[in-house]
Amino acid sequence: MRKLQREGIWNTTISYAGIFIGYVNTILLFPNFLDEAEVGLTRLLLTISVMFAQFSALGFVNMSTRYFPYFRDKAQQHNGFLFLLLAVPVLGFAVATGIYLLLKPSVINYYEEKSPLILDYYYYIIPLALFTLLYNMFTAYLRSLYKTIVSSFVQDFLLRILTTLLIAIYALGVMDFRQFVLLYIIINSVGALVLVAYTIWLKQLYLRPSWTGLRIIPMREMLYYGFFTFLGNLSTTIITTIDQVMISAYSLSANGIYTTAFFMTSAIMVPARSILKIASPQVADFWKEKNMEGMENLYRHVTMVNLIVGLLLFIGIWANIDNLFSFMPETYRAGKYVVLFLSFARIVDLATSLNGVILATSDKFRWDLGFNIVLAILTVGTNWYFIPLYGINGAALASMLSYVFMNLTRLFFVQFIYKIQPFTWSSAQIVVIAAVALGVSYLVPYLQNVFVDMVVRSLLITVIYGGLSIGLNIYPEMNAWLKKVIFGFTGWKL
Repeated sequence: MRKLQREGIWNTTISYAGIFIGYVNTILLFPNFLDEAEVGLTRLLLTISVMFAQFSALGFVNMSTRYFPYFRDKAQQHNGFLFLLLAVPVLGFAVATGIYLLLKPSVINYYEEKSPLILDYYYYIIPLALFTLLYNMFTAYLRSLYKTIVSSFVQDFLLRILTTLLIAIYALGVMDFRQFVLLYIIINSVGALVLVAYTIWLKQLYLRPSWTGLRIIPMREMLYYGFFTFLGNLSTTIITTIDQVMISAYSLSANGIYTTAFFMTSAIMVPARSILKIASPQVADFWKEKNMEGMENLYRHVTMVNLIVGLLLFIGIWANIDNLFSFMPETYRAGKYVVLFLSFARIVDLATSLNGVILATSDKFRWDLGFNIVLAILTVGTNWYFIPLYGINGAALASMLSYVFMNLTRLFFVQFIYKIQPFTWSSAQIVVIAAVALGVSYLVPYLQNVFVDMVVRSLLITVIYGGLSIGLNIYPEMNAWLKKVIFGFTGWKL
C-alpha cells in the first residue's frame, strides 16, 4: 500500500501540473488562436489514432497486466515477455493499416459534405497511430514493472508543454495550419520514444524472444485471453470515442466545442488515472495470491481517494463554470451542459473505481467482454438518437448514460460473484459534504472581477469541503497523512 501511495502521489502531482498546462492550452490558447473547426480537427486526429492503436494492440495491453507476474524474472530477461508484448501488436498494426486504407472511400462519404477538412489529413493518422500504439505498449510494460512516473510525466506534462510552445509559435504567424498539424503530430509521437529511452536506461529493454517463456503460460491461452480483451477494448474504445467521431460528421466546429468541454472535466479523473497505473498490477498480484481480502481493501481505498479528490474538483469546476467560459469566444458557452453531463459520468466512474480492472484480470473476463459489447451498441444507439436532437448536449447525455450503465453493471456483477464492493458510509458522507460546499458557493454573488471571483469561490469551497472532511474524519488515512505532512514540515512533535 505504501508503494501505491508513493507512486500515486507522484503521478497525481505530475498529472495536476499537466492539467494546469492543459487548461492553459484548452481554454486560453486553442480557442483564441484556432477556429472551432481547426480545434475539432486536432482533437479528432488524436481520437482516431487512439481507436487505430487499440484495434492494432489486439488486447495485449491487458495481457501485460494479467500475465507479467508469471514471467517476471530479470535474470532471465523476463522470459522474453517484452518481445511477445510488442510482436503481436505490430503485426496487428500492419493489418489495421491495410483495413484503414481500404476504408478511405467510406470515410470520404461520411465526412466530405460537412467536415471535409479531416480528409486532407487522412494519411497523417497512420504514423500517429503507430507511435500511440508503441506508447501504450511500453506504458503497459513499465506499469507491470511498477514504473509509472515517467509515463505520467510524458503524457500529462511533457506533451502538453510542447503543445503550449507550438501554439505560441503558431500565434506568431510563422507557419501555416498544415505545418502546425504536422508538428502537432510529431509532438504527440515523442512520448513513445521517451519511454523506449527510459526502458533502455532501466536496462529492461529485453527484445530477444524466449521459447522457454512460452512454457510458463501457453501461447494459446494468452492469445485466447488477448482475443477476448481485444473485443472488450474495442468496445470500450467505441464507448469513449464514438461521440467525437459522430459529432465531427455533423460539424468539426461542434467537435471543437465538445472536446473543449470534455477536457474541462478531465481534471476530475486525475486521481483515478494516477492510482490505476500502479493499482492494476497489484490487482493481478492479488488474483495470483488469491487474496480477496487485500483486493477488497484496495478497492475501497482507491474509491475513497478518487471520490475525495474528484468531488472537490467537480464542485470547483462547476462553481466556476461561467468564469472559465469567459476566457473563450462566446460560441464555446454552448458546451456548458456538456461539462455537467460528463462530470456526472466521471464521478460515477470514480466511485466504482477498480471494477473494470478486477473483471478484466479475473477468470470472468469473458463477462466483461459481454458487458462492453452491449454497452458499445448502447453508446452508438444513444449517440445516433440524441445527437440529431440535441447536438453536443445529446452526445454528452449519451456518454453519461453509457458510462453510468457500464459502471453500475460491473459494480453489481463484481459484488455478486466475488462478494466485494468499494463503498463505506464515508462514501455517502463525502457526497453530502460536496453538495453542501457547492450549495454555499452559490450564496456568494458575482464579485465583478473574474480572477477575484474564481479565487474567492474556490477558497470558500476548499475550506468548507476540506474542513468538514477532516473534522468528521471521513477518511482516517488522509487525516493521518496530513498530520504527518504538517508535523514533518513544521518540525513539531506529536
